[in-house]
Amino acid sequence: MVSDAPRPRRADAERNTAAIVDAGLDCFLADPQASMAAVARAAGVSRVTLYSHFPTREALLDAALDRAVDEAALTLEGLDGEGGAAEGAAGGVGVGVEEALGLLIRSSWRILDRHSAVFAAVSAALPPERLRERHDRILAPVRRLIGRGRESGELRADLSADWLVTVVYSLVHAAAAEVQAGRMTAAEAPEILTSTVLAAVTARPAAP
Repeated sequence: MVSDAPRPRRADAERNTAAIVDAGLDCFLADPQASMAAVARAAGVSRVTLYSHFPTREALLDAALDRAVDEAALTLEGLDGEGGAAEGAAGGVGVGVEEALGLLIRSSWRILDRHSAVFAAVSAALPPERLRERHDRILAPVRRLIGRGRESGELRADLSADWLVTVVYSLVHAAAAEVQAGRMTAAEAPEILTSTVLAAVTARPAAP
């Protein structure tokens, strides 16, 4: 009779995979150039085990990026004012699109700032289209807010929703680059970023 119970080796492999990804995320946060050997030591596995799960550094970076995106998406869930934290911040009353978008941008910045080393590492190793694919999950609340704002007239409708999402995405990463270059502090970035994004996407009254 064949047992349907999962084999211990499979469970061990899954635990090793999770430990390696956790260690990779921690290592890349501390040092974007962290080596595979450093990740193996942090995970408590041999290099043979590490390479059996992730044959290349790019594969491990890809998995670490997935973990960072999962954490970011979970944090941002509901921040578009649809029954989530944005409504809670307004005392249970649905907030306007601009206010919700401002809250979302500040939260997005905090996430990017916390994971900036991982994003820097993967930006150098992974193709831009793969990075944008991952970011589309994080950008989903932004896209929903932009759709609501265009319908309500709060956000500009003379440009496509796709372009406005790209503007937000680009400005967030531009702010991160300015901080990394020392031209802006991490403390200044959230408010500067928020005011710039809102100025770019908010509808303006028609000229008389």
